[in-house]
Amino acid sequence: MSAHTHEDPHHDGHGSSHATRKSYLIGFGLSVVLTFIPFWLVMTGALESKVATSLIVIALAVIQIVVHVIYFLHMDAKSENGWNLMALIFTVVLVVITLTGSLWVMYHLVNNMMPVSVHDMRNMP
Repeated sequence: MSAHTHEDPHHDGHGSSHATRKSYLIGFGLSVVLTFIPFWLVMTGALESKVATSLIVIALAVIQIVVHVIYFLHMDAKSENGWNLMALIFTVVLVVITLTGSLWVMYHLVNNMMPVSVHDMRNMP
C-alpha cells in the first residue's frame, strides 16, 4: 500500500499544475522574443504604416499576456478545478466592458458637447 506524501509530484489537492525549470525557460524565451519584436518594429520603422505597426504591437502584447498567464501564473482549466480560469475570464470581460463603455461615452461627449465653432456662429440667425 502506497500513501501519497506532500512531496509526491503526481498528487496535489488543488489540482494545480507543477512548474518546471523547462517551462519557466520557455516562458522567459517567449517573453523576450515577444518584447524584442515590437521594440525592433518601432525603433527601426520597419513598416511604413503606423497603424499596421500599432496593430502588430497590440497583437504581440495580447500574446505575451497569454504566455505570462500560462507559463508564469500557471493558470489553465485544471488549476483550482477551473476556478482560476473562470476568475480570469470574468476579469477580462469586466475590463472590456469598462473600457468599451468609457470610450463610447467619451466619443459621444466630444461629438455632442463641443462648443459651436466661430464660423458656425456667424451663420446663425
